[in-house]
Amino acid sequence: MIVKDDYLIPDWPAPANVRAFVSTRRNSPKGPLMNGPRDAVWEGQRRAWLSSWGDQLVAEWGWNTQPCWMMQVHGSQVVSASVPFGTEADGVWTDQRNIPCAVLTADCLPVIFCNRTGTKVAAAHAGWRGLAGGVLENTVVALDEAPENLMAWFGPAISQPHFEVGPEVREAFVTNDVGAVSAFIKGDGDRWFADLTLLARQRLNAIGLTDIYGGNEYCTFQDADLCHSYRRDGVTSGRMLTAVWLAV
Repeated sequence: MIVKDDYLIPDWPAPANVRAFVSTRRNSPKGPLMNGPRDAVWEGQRRAWLSSWGDQLVAEWGWNTQPCWMMQVHGSQVVSASVPFGTEADGVWTDQRNIPCAVLTADCLPVIFCNRTGTKVAAAHAGWRGLAGGVLENTVVALDEAPENLMAWFGPAISQPHFEVGPEVREAFVTNDVGAVSAFIKGDGDRWFADLTLLARQRLNAIGLTDIYGGNEYCTFQDADLCHSYRRDGVTSGRMLTAVWLAV
């Protein structure tokens, strides 16, 4: 991963027309974002905050439009980048030029995808619930490509030493894949430390997508200069934007 103008730029062998970045604490403006009761006032604040940021990004990166700004719910729904603002989903894809696919994270794992011909891209928000629910597999399905024709890149997420979870999280994975036990280290009592990046890699490998880059280069919790972290900062945490698009 390359740090350029306070953005993290993926280092992966994607086609030349596939562009991507991850914003950092240095260029991700703070705002109300995801924190607060989900009522009309909160939604209005969220829309205004994201629309303002979106205008800046369009000017900076030359997109044709803002991201669709999904309402991420830690689920497994994947939608087209042309859906309306605030559609509930945790994955987005497109085959259109200069239309960004983007997700917001602050400890969860952002995953971007492209096909080898540079005609389709996607982004997914993968917390443990989304991973267990199949958001990555659903993103591959939405791209409608054989997994061996795709590559993926993992952005910054919380690292295993800082991601303490309960037994229900481990159970959600090992029930369906005994190999997932390797992604958990025993903690005190009934607690475990989970490796989000390894769990994501295992899920993609299981469906035949093995061309994977990134992951574990930065820990959102530990690397406070660059990364937002909800576990570290609580409700004051901002969000990092991971975007991928097909350049003209």
